[in-house]
This record gives sequence, C-alpha cells and structure tokens, in this order.
Amino acid sequence: MAEHAHKLEIFRGLIKFKSNTQKIIGVLLLLSIVTLIEVVLGIYKPAPLNESFLNLKLLNWVFIILTIVKAYYITWDFMHMRDETSVLRRVVVWTSVFLILYLTFILIQEGGYIFDEFNDTSNYIKTDF
Repeated sequence: MAEHAHKLEIFRGLIKFKSNTQKIIGVLLLLSIVTLIEVVLGIYKPAPLNESFLNLKLLNWVFIILTIVKAYYITWDFMHMRDETSVLRRVVVWTSVFLILYLTFILIQEGGYIFDEFNDTSNYIKTDF
C-alpha cells in the first residue's frame, strides 16, 4: 500500500501544523473553546438570546449550531474524514445533515405540542406525559 500523508491544517488551511501531535492539540483547543463558549452561554443566558425564533429560543439555536461545529471537527479530524474520497465524505456528511435537520424538526414540533398541552389547563391531565 502506498503511504498517505495526512493534511496538517484546519480552517481550510488558515492554520497549519508541523506534526500530527500539534494538529491534535490544535483541534482539541478549538473544541475546548467552543465548549467553553457553550458553558458560559449556559450559565449567563444573555437576555438578547432569550427571544424566540421558530418556536425555539435563540440561545438553543446557538447551542445546536455550536454542537454541529464540534461534531464536524470531531468527524473531520479525529475520524480522518478529510483523507477519504469525496464520495464517502458526501455520503457521511449529507446523511448527517438530513438526520440533524430531521431531529431538529422533531424537537421543535414535539416541544411546541407539549408546551401547548401543558399551557392549556382546561384539559390538563398530568399522567398523559
């Protein structure tokens, strides 16, 4: 088998590393920063992000987007999707994108339904949920 060199950059080549160890540490720092942003937003819950958009608070949308960013970098770098053929990458990415969109749709629909049911106190039966 031919030896295959791994690409040692992130952010589409904006940050380049000299070794795999440095790249792993760089991606780990990137993921740690994204996680730290999520934790800080979860603790402080800024008032502008409490507005609703598509039946979900903007803060929840920020969490969903940051989680997708983390999943992308974990898959792209740690699972070596960058080094695979473009067809395999597209199959994995598009399947994941459709699954995430579908699960987000279910979250919004079911969450809205449950919210409406719990707000309607005229026919509220606690054992239904």
